[in-house]
Parts: sequence; structure tokens; C-alpha cells
Amino acid sequence: MECLNPQGASDVVLLCEHASNHIPAEYGGLGLTPQDLTRHIAWDPGAADVTRLLSQHLDATAFLGTFSRLLIDLNRPLGSAGSIVTRSEATDIPGNVDLSPEEIARRVGNIFTPYHDAVSACLDARQGRPTRLVSIHSFTPVFLGVARTWEGGILFGEAAAFGETLVSRLRTDGLRVGANVPYKTDRNEDYAVPVHGDDRGIPAVLVEIRNDLIDTAESVRAWAQLLAAALQG
Repeated sequence: MECLNPQGASDVVLLCEHASNHIPAEYGGLGLTPQDLTRHIAWDPGAADVTRLLSQHLDATAFLGTFSRLLIDLNRPLGSAGSIVTRSEATDIPGNVDLSPEEIARRVGNIFTPYHDAVSACLDARQGRPTRLVSIHSFTPVFLGVARTWEGGILFGEAAAFGETLVSRLRTDGLRVGANVPYKTDRNEDYAVPVHGDDRGIPAVLVEIRNDLIDTAESVRAWAQLLAAALQG
């Protein structure tokens, strides 16, 4: 887990659960090719870069994951089908098949728990202080052969006013951005928004950016600036 700007003055706390595609050598790449590990199945390309710049623009604290989502997904409830996947999109993950309870507990203890304990401690320390939670993700232009025309999405559960405001502000910049696209938040399939946000009464959204739109330094800067402007109103 990596924490940026822990003393940030902004009311926004940033999360980037899928920031890294790192898999320790002992796991042998989970049986995948190096090329597979550059794909969305292993992380959210571009999301970490946007988060880092957005943290600077807003003077916001940010928490970034430092391991591949294939080891254990920081934005999935423990024990859910998406927590430790044996197949992602159309790719089998051999190194996750028939894991022992001990190995699952090891990944929970080494990766999942430290990240969420750090986020929880930060939010606990901010009690009484205005706080909004924003989780940064990216999605693929094509999913299982189906093209996605959305350029971005703002996903939310109980924070509809916050989410719809961000959608409206981003649309004024001519972007094709929608509410709860290309996914919807679901307590059975998501963690950050329902647990760290809705359960605490903190306005929380998940930002999805199509990853072909944040694949250069220039486009990352552009999206970070757009999001900063939208969050600052």
C-alpha cells in the first residue's frame, strides 16, 4: 500500500485500488505471460498516473494498491467470486486455482487488510471534517468483443447528488460520461464505495475512465485537470 500526501488539506480522499500489476516472483506470474500482465485483467492502466496528478492538483490524500488485482482484488468483498479470480475476462488464471485456505489468508493479511486498515484509519481521523471519497479506475474500450463508446463513468450508491453533479460537470466539457456506466456499484461486487463511503455516511463515487484515453502523459494530465475542476466545482 502506498499513501500520498497524508496531510493533504482537501476534503477529497482518493483511492486507486488497481494501481499496480506487480506480482512477486514467487508466484511465477500466476502462470500468465508477461503480455497478459500488462492487460486490464492485472490492473487498471493509467489509473495510478491520474490519481497521482489529481492528488497534487487537489492537495488530497491518496491510497494506491501496490499489488496486482489478480492476487486479490482490493475492490471486491472477501470471499466473493471476484476476490481471487480463476478466470478474468476470457483468460484463465492458473495460479489461482485450488488455493489453500492458508494461501488465501496470506493474501488477505499481506495485501487486502493493510490497505483497507490504512484507509479506515485515515477516515477515522477525519471524523468531523468534511470528506468526500473518490476511487479512480479505468476500463477497456472493448470487453469480450463488445465496443464501449462511453469515455467515462461516475459510479455511486447512496451518493447520488455527488455523483450526478460530477457527471453534469464533466459533460459540460463535451465528454461522453454517464452515471453508473459501464458498471454499477453493488455491495456484493464492490468494496470501497459501500464500505468506506456509504456505510460511514461519506459521499463516495468511483470514477471510470476508458483506458485508451489515458495512455499518454498528455492525456493523463488532461483527465487529471478535468477531474480536479469537476471536484472543485
